[in-house]
Amino acid sequence: MKPDTALVHAGRHPELFQGAVNPPVYRTSTVLAADLAEWDAKQAQAATEDEPALFYGRYGTPTTRSLLEAVAELEGGYRSYAYPSGIAACTTAILACVAAGDHMLVPDSVYGPIRRVAGTLLKRMQVAVEFYDPALGPGIEALMRTNTSVVYVEAPGSLTFEMQDIPAIAAVAHRHGAVVIMDNTWGTPLYFKPFVHGVDISIQAATKYIVGHSDALLGVATATRELYGRLKATTGDLGQIASPDDCYIGQRGLRTMHVRLERHWANGVAVAQWLKQQPEVVRVMHPALPDDPGHALWKRDFTGACGLFAFVMDASVNEEKRHAFVTALNLFGLGGSWGGYESLIMPVQPPRTATVWPHQGPCFRVHVGLEHVDDLIADLDRAFQAIRTS
Repeated sequence: MKPDTALVHAGRHPELFQGAVNPPVYRTSTVLAADLAEWDAKQAQAATEDEPALFYGRYGTPTTRSLLEAVAELEGGYRSYAYPSGIAACTTAILACVAAGDHMLVPDSVYGPIRRVAGTLLKRMQVAVEFYDPALGPGIEALMRTNTSVVYVEAPGSLTFEMQDIPAIAAVAHRHGAVVIMDNTWGTPLYFKPFVHGVDISIQAATKYIVGHSDALLGVATATRELYGRLKATTGDLGQIASPDDCYIGQRGLRTMHVRLERHWANGVAVAQWLKQQPEVVRVMHPALPDDPGHALWKRDFTGACGLFAFVMDASVNEEKRHAFVTALNLFGLGGSWGGYESLIMPVQPPRTATVWPHQGPCFRVHVGLEHVDDLIADLDRAFQAIRTS
């Protein structure tokens, strides 16, 4: 099936639910057995099988499994697990693959909460985290150690949208016996196929485009057949499980993701191109733009883009003008997260430890939503006029 068709049909089994198009929401903790023989059989199945029968709510329900079957099929992995947030998925995947005394490589453009986890939880676990230039590609070989257990990747990177050469990095990591974990939220299961490019565990902050409507928190991690056992065990040990209601919302959003993403992609590129023409803007960071440093990698490995990117203003835009710009916006809400139907803007200051952020002016992350692009550009134009008259 084509990806658009798979989005509609993957994980759906109406024959199991009296013909219902969508699987019902199973809100349950306790599941009764008819007798001791059934109880023993369910316990054994839960301990050994990939997808056990309904046994206890924490092991998942038909609602959960329907979503996870669909995501695993779309990403191209073996099995998926659901978590109450994107960072829960990220952290659990990492914990499944590291131990005290290990070394882990993380791109300098990584999602902010992972940087925090590196300096708190992983530090307490005595896992040495080293940040690297996301543009290294095969040059990451020089950073590999005998105890490097994980190479973490994110393409494009959070806030600054550097592309990474995932196949080259994965080849080096595997040659040294390391696992590759990727945050694939920007590319989604539609526009980047992580397992084709050498990734071992792929993460979706499903709060974003899978849910798509800014009304649920959800994370998903998908593993290869070789690593799913480690991910399954760590997920169980930490008691990580997403609620059936949030999984249902995630599955509902998944069915229309291809239609929404096409609009996010088109709107995002149009707004990014318009921003490049503004005299106050010194740089637009969007890998789908032909002059972006990561464009060749994006064109080689990705089949589309989403609505998230960033831009930098000239250093002459002072604090007063920065406030005037944001205050003048009506359609771009000032808020965190992204991936919903609405447009958002957020001031950011990219943290760097392995590389140098070269810009002094204000930086903004933009999520371009599903509104008409002419209205979005008009909204931004009013904000730039506010800068010019302040």
